[in-house]
Amino acid sequence: MREKFNSFIKNLQTQITNRLCELEKKNDFKTEKWFRKEGGGGITCVIENGLVFEKGGVNTSEVYGKLTKSAKNQLKTKFENFFACGISIIIHPKNPMAPIFHANLRYFELYDDDNNIVDKWFGGGMDLTPFYIFKDDCIHFHSVCKKICDNYNSTFYTKFKKKCDEYFWNHHRNEARGVGGLFFDYCRENSTMSIADWYSFTVEVGNALMDAYIPIIDKRKDLNFSHKNREWQKIRRGRYVEFNLVHDKGTLFGLRTNGRIESILISLPPKVKWVYNYNPKKNSEEEKLVKLLKEPLNWI
Repeated sequence: MREKFNSFIKNLQTQITNRLCELEKKNDFKTEKWFRKEGGGGITCVIENGLVFEKGGVNTSEVYGKLTKSAKNQLKTKFENFFACGISIIIHPKNPMAPIFHANLRYFELYDDDNNIVDKWFGGGMDLTPFYIFKDDCIHFHSVCKKICDNYNSTFYTKFKKKCDEYFWNHHRNEARGVGGLFFDYCRENSTMSIADWYSFTVEVGNALMDAYIPIIDKRKDLNFSHKNREWQKIRRGRYVEFNLVHDKGTLFGLRTNGRIESILISLPPKVKWVYNYNPKKNSEEEKLVKLLKEPLNWI
């Protein structure tokens, strides 16, 4: 399974960078291979200062070895030998009318001292973080999510949307990071889903990532925007940074397993702003976003 999924995410990385390059109308992605001394490595594909994307990363990694004590505590396991592979996508568009897109897919195995597999699971998801609310965008994004889920279980969309709303919650701000999507983790074999089924589900999510996002960015990338819109984008990006550095388990796991810092922190936007006690004007489009993020909404 590890070889099968690892092959899939590497092919997916190429497909996604190719589709993003079509929007840029040129290949501005820089590709870099890296190696981890404890075992494994990855491929980082990054774009900066593009015409459409101010910053973006499409990263794959496969790492293995022994878990650190803090990583074992995070996973709540007594076993220390592990293998993990995954793909992570983060897109920061230049136009503030276009939302941030984030997704990741991952597979994990744990082994005993004799190298027997004692646990394995899939995880992943995708979510959207807009600066300005376009209802049609949110409906489209969640419709793609629901269609995938309904192919496997009629309860999956509601369950994984709820997990996404709960996970991407900036507790110290008491607000959502964005408008959600899907979040699933520790998807082990059970009475209704084999590990092969979870593989198929995760692959289907991966194959739908660009179908969920490309139509949105294509509609919003050329819209007019003002200096005020741009400043608001920088302020809201600050909330995105806060979540990733304070709450995100993937970031924390990468740091606790001596992951490659440049690849871990590629999720951070290039231009951000923190303004003391900033509050948008009453009845403005900016205030509309802030109010909407105070509690999860059902988009479909």
